[in-house]
Amino acid sequence: MRESCNEPFLSAINPQSWLQVERGKLSKFAPQSPSSLESLIKVPEPSILPYYKPIDYVKVLAEIHEKLESCHPTERSSLYLMQYQVFKGLGESKLMRRSLRSAWSKASTVHEKLVFGAWLKYEKQGEDIVSDLLSSCGKCAKEFGSIDIASEFPVVKTLSMLGMVDDANLPRVVSFQIGDERITCERHKIAGLSAPFQAMLNGCFTESVCDDVDLSENNISASGMRAISDFSKTGSLSELAPSLLLEILVFGNRFCCEGLKDACDQKLASLVLCRQDAVELIEFALEQNSPVLAASCLQVFLHELPDSLNDDQVVELLCSLDRQQRSIMAGPASFSLYSLLAEVSMNSNPSSDRAVLFGKQLVECAGNRRQKMIALHQLGCTRLLRKECDEAEMLFEAALGEGHVYSVLGLARLCHIRGHSKQSYGKISFIISSYTPLGWMYQERSLYCDGDKQWEELEKATELDPSLTYPYMYRAACLMRKQDVQAALAEINRVLGFKLASECLELRFCFYLALEDYQSALRDVQTILTLSPDYRMFGGRVGASQLRILVREHVERWTTADCWLQLCDTWSLVDDIGSLSVIYQMLVSDAPKGFLYFRQSLLLLRLNCPEAAMRSLQLAREHASTEPERLVYEGWILYDTADSCQDPSCSSTVVSLLDEALKCPSDRLRKGQALNNLGSVALLVSITLNGKDAAYAEMTKLIEKAMNCASAYEKRSEYCERDLTKADLETVTRLDPLRVYPYRYRAAVLMDSHKDKEAIAELSRAIAFKVDLHLLHLRAAFHEHVGDVMGALRDCRAALSVDPNHQEMLELHSRVNSQEP
Repeated sequence: MRESCNEPFLSAINPQSWLQVERGKLSKFAPQSPSSLESLIKVPEPSILPYYKPIDYVKVLAEIHEKLESCHPTERSSLYLMQYQVFKGLGESKLMRRSLRSAWSKASTVHEKLVFGAWLKYEKQGEDIVSDLLSSCGKCAKEFGSIDIASEFPVVKTLSMLGMVDDANLPRVVSFQIGDERITCERHKIAGLSAPFQAMLNGCFTESVCDDVDLSENNISASGMRAISDFSKTGSLSELAPSLLLEILVFGNRFCCEGLKDACDQKLASLVLCRQDAVELIEFALEQNSPVLAASCLQVFLHELPDSLNDDQVVELLCSLDRQQRSIMAGPASFSLYSLLAEVSMNSNPSSDRAVLFGKQLVECAGNRRQKMIALHQLGCTRLLRKECDEAEMLFEAALGEGHVYSVLGLARLCHIRGHSKQSYGKISFIISSYTPLGWMYQERSLYCDGDKQWEELEKATELDPSLTYPYMYRAACLMRKQDVQAALAEINRVLGFKLASECLELRFCFYLALEDYQSALRDVQTILTLSPDYRMFGGRVGASQLRILVREHVERWTTADCWLQLCDTWSLVDDIGSLSVIYQMLVSDAPKGFLYFRQSLLLLRLNCPEAAMRSLQLAREHASTEPERLVYEGWILYDTADSCQDPSCSSTVVSLLDEALKCPSDRLRKGQALNNLGSVALLVSITLNGKDAAYAEMTKLIEKAMNCASAYEKRSEYCERDLTKADLETVTRLDPLRVYPYRYRAAVLMDSHKDKEAIAELSRAIAFKVDLHLLHLRAAFHEHVGDVMGALRDCRAALSVDPNHQEMLELHSRVNSQEP
């Protein structure tokens, strides 16, 4: 092994110097000082999320579900979009995708199919393997393909086709003079093109008794008129040059020839093959009110997201439309379209001009109150990031006026920026006193007070919503500044014990740098890179991969054998972060990568990092060394994907694929991995052989050595008496407040003791920050038990928004619904 470097990595933490990276090494630093330490571990203010954050998300989900039960089919996609926005504000990525897919599957117009299909494709960027595998399910991948736009629109018939032309008394032919040429047409066929032609050729106008009509001043060429004559006889257009089709389309619009116009529209739409075609044709489509052509151009732009929004011409076109033009291009899906475009822009750069332009279009498209809340708040956040305070204030006030209470955060920040912190404090205090308090309210108010009061506010925020990371980070940083190293590490470890957040790992990385514990710092930066390979640290100024290289120079190098030994140790200690770091280290060597990526994905799944886990699974499949190994990884990929696709053929594909994997020659470990997917994953404890005491003892041993032991405490609670069970589950909630079983158990015990209000309150405490079907199901049952039919119905509907196919929930909903007054 290489000896570790004895030269200090940091002799100070002055931000003016530590970011200077030259020739692969950090520059030398000035002596350490309290001010430089404070600069390194400064915790940024929590972001104001540009999402829909209702005070009572359960109520909103229930209202959306109630409308879905009785609404007209044309309203369903927009309701599922609203459901998506609620789940986005709650950070529930899997539920977000399910709502988007429901919006796509319930689309009633071609525009909705285009928008939600493109949105699903955008959400699954980088998951090409998933898309390929899902295509084997038949219906599961249709949303990604191109749509035959023309077939989605009704065929427009001419008057002749409708039998509305009386040609008994008409001369048989009429000639149209165009310049020096004369085009002879069948009079009744031309008259059948539109009501204006019918009136001109068979009405009270002079042309009705003329054999020759001069059309030279009507911007139609002789070639164009011949094509029109042919169309009047056959009802179809032959293969024509695009310029001629455009000319005929203008003529058809002038004389209200809807059938001719529709035929041109469809012909032109078939010529839109690339982005440049779409850019050239969409303005013409909007001018001439050609919905098929406009939708075809839109399809190209959406299919190429997000790259198409890097094209200034595309952005300018999409951001300069008025209401009528939006209607031509997107039909009733204008709000859905600009929700997608605004989200893509925000994800790319939330303070960009592009984000402002699409945000303004979204505001213009908003129809109902909730759409206005979303659009106004989102644009307000963009304006705030751009330090456009006056514009941001107007938007936040408008959003608040529509009922989006969360927008008060924007108004409070603006007061603070202007030096009026007391006003900020007052605004949040008013909200706390007016509504059911939530964690984000106290977190925000903590920004406008100091000392012990600020600490109290953050403790209250954690009590109400332990998923908020800022309070832990602030407390840890305060303790570190006071040189209370152990307490600071304990505080940041507290949140990392149940929520693997990159910003928390970054703060702990800074702690270890200050302590010159480079091995621990390396562990954390490697875990950050596992979660997000492109992550940038210190306010986005330095790439995490660059810092990893520099820190690694100050730790001893491990051989492959060392790495395997370390992995065995971290795995047996249930040190998930340590295991991720070791696996990352091994993956940069020549170790067998398919198996390691798979192990990495299992850890990430356990740590509730589904996106990173899916990325690792795809890499595992890509680096599989054998066919059986590849089949196992494909089975895991589909196993993790199928629950967001409600087509039953997907599930059958998963099972058949894994069955095929089991038939292949392989070692027991990989066959066991496939069997894991075919059944449920369980902790095997020999209760039947040795009894509960032995099981309790085994779990106690695991607790004593495991670093992450919340699940072990939860499991041990099953093997002891009620008092010990209660104590273990209290410990579980302290270690991992996001685990729902302890809340359900305590609520059930309270209900058994006839403490109905306390039981419901226990569930409500968790539901406030955790969307969970089982919590909602149990609270619905409790509401039914105490005779609160409306409360039960609300929870049933919200739960069915989480899982619309849950059989017990459906039965409870049906029973409660029949009791509704």
